Amino acid sequence: MKSRSDHRRSLLLAALALMIGTVSQPARAEYPDRPVKIVLPLGPGGVGDISARILADKLGEKFGQRFIIENMPGVAGITAMRSVISQANDGYTLMLNTGGIAASMPLFNKFPVDVLNDLTPVSSVGFFDCLLVTSDQSGYKTLGEFVAAAKANPGKLNIGTISAGGAQNLTANYFKQAAGIDVVIIPFKTTPETILALMRGDVQMVVEFYAGLSGNLADGKLKPLAWAGSQPSPALPNLKTADAQGVKNFDAVSWNAIYAKTGTPPAIIAALNKAIGEVIADPVVKKKFLDLGVDAKASTPAEIDAKMRSDIQKWAKVIDGAGIPKQ
Repeated sequence: MKSRSDHRRSLLLAALALMIGTVSQPARAEYPDRPVKIVLPLGPGGVGDISARILADKLGEKFGQRFIIENMPGVAGITAMRSVISQANDGYTLMLNTGGIAASMPLFNKFPVDVLNDLTPVSSVGFFDCLLVTSDQSGYKTLGEFVAAAKANPGKLNIGTISAGGAQNLTANYFKQAAGIDVVIIPFKTTPETILALMRGDVQMVVEFYAGLSGNLADGKLKPLAWAGSQPSPALPNLKTADAQGVKNFDAVSWNAIYAKTGTPPAIIAALNKAIGEVIADPVVKKKFLDLGVDAKASTPAEIDAKMRSDIQKWAKVIDGAGIPKQ
């Protein structure tokens, strides 16, 4: 039998071993234990900014930490991406990546950021399409009538968009190629300028996202002809897509998604993905997004990565087909 002193010694050794184990393996703080920053490649006030702030507020509620939006607009999102890549890969600096960036990348002979390797997808946030609209006075009742008129009058009809080389402008070029029509695509500085040109008859169609057109759609000044995506958007669920109206294989849906710096621990990516999915499924959030013309949808990291890669290839073909010069 052990003596009382032997028993006491055994207890002391066990306590010492436990203390050493505790010191050598400190408890890890649960993510996040401080505010998280989401960098936006967009200015304040637009659809992407507003929807990102809705998401950030809800993520803050879910995690019990602030999710802070930092606007960092710049050409093709390069400034924002460089900022995120320069930070630690610890999940505390995230980025809103966009379909617009995927469309812009092929405009460069060599894109200055290795997007597909330096950034890791977490989840999609929402999808949104361009609308093809004409004025209520144009006389075009359907997309088919517009396409027929364009084919009967090559080079005579004009399509207005904003931002040469931007998502709307590239969508118009894509439509021109898919429909097999000869039209002139005219870029403007702002959406109100494109609408004014449409009302004056300077252009016969405008290609723009729903949010920029919603006011004039509501008062009947604009007539929507088609969605540019593969499925009707819930914003106007009864409006058919261009593909369904005969412009086959035309699909130009855009998207926003949360990305992190590559090397961020998989457990953090998984926690963020789960939380975004729960937030996006909230009917209140879905309604707020829909009011902006955004169909709120979460995804797996692999799904949005595949979408990013396929979009880069698609827009590269459109840019080459349109003869748009590269930087």
